[in-house]
Amino acid sequence: MPAKDFPRNEIDKPGYVLVFQDDFEGNELNLAKWLPYYLPQWSSRMHTQANYRFEDSRLILQITEHQSPWSPEFDGGVKVSSLQTGVFSGPLGTEFGQHNYSGNCIVREEQPVERLFTQQYGYFEIRAKGLGNPNNVCAFWMIGFEDEPYKSAEICPFELKGWQVQADRCTVGFGLRPFGDPDIKDEFFEREYAMDPTAFHLYAVEWTEQGVDFYIDNQLVHRSAQSPQYPMQLMLNIYELPPQKSGATTDPVYPSEFAVDYVRCYRKLAGT
Repeated sequence: MPAKDFPRNEIDKPGYVLVFQDDFEGNELNLAKWLPYYLPQWSSRMHTQANYRFEDSRLILQITEHQSPWSPEFDGGVKVSSLQTGVFSGPLGTEFGQHNYSGNCIVREEQPVERLFTQQYGYFEIRAKGLGNPNNVCAFWMIGFEDEPYKSAEICPFELKGWQVQADRCTVGFGLRPFGDPDIKDEFFEREYAMDPTAFHLYAVEWTEQGVDFYIDNQLVHRSAQSPQYPMQLMLNIYELPPQKSGATTDPVYPSEFAVDYVRCYRKLAGT
């Protein structure tokens, strides 16, 4: 039986105003909204260029057969296709740049400052279709712009590891990670749900000054009392991990595809 898609939400959200939307109409990526690279400061724009296509007004991020690892120097054999709404780095040869995930990355290509969309607080929602390939991970997450090192925490509405997908259930990751923010404690979860993530589902967070609420298909699944105190940019990606990281015992599937129906971000109206 085909997987059952969870329906779209109405675009109007009471008490909020829409400030960012991409329904992926047409056949070209909107470069006023997205940069088609993954943390290019730790590699280069040429080596982190995303593979993607469009189908039925949806973005399909892809890992293709002949795609090269994005940063063999710092991330081994990991491949990724990613979009992000901002980029910042320090000077060439420094460790100063967005999402220095290992603490050992060095700027290999200095980046111009680009803030296409960075917002503090609001409601952030994606309708997406994951995949169950044991080599792949797909995710929607937000990170601090990191023009100051402490502005580096992550809010992750959802992360799906293909090896955690079963026929009638899956494990979904979500939560907060501090990285270099001393005011945020690690609060990341992996919880099992009776759902098929290879169908379209809604994943969202409501981020306020008081905390972050996490939603799956409009149902509250976690409430955090932590709240990063600076704007964040959007990150949207699919990875292929080598066997030593994923534990996969089968060959990768090509192309591996992560389908996104829309991304919407709202700001709360004053007085609501």
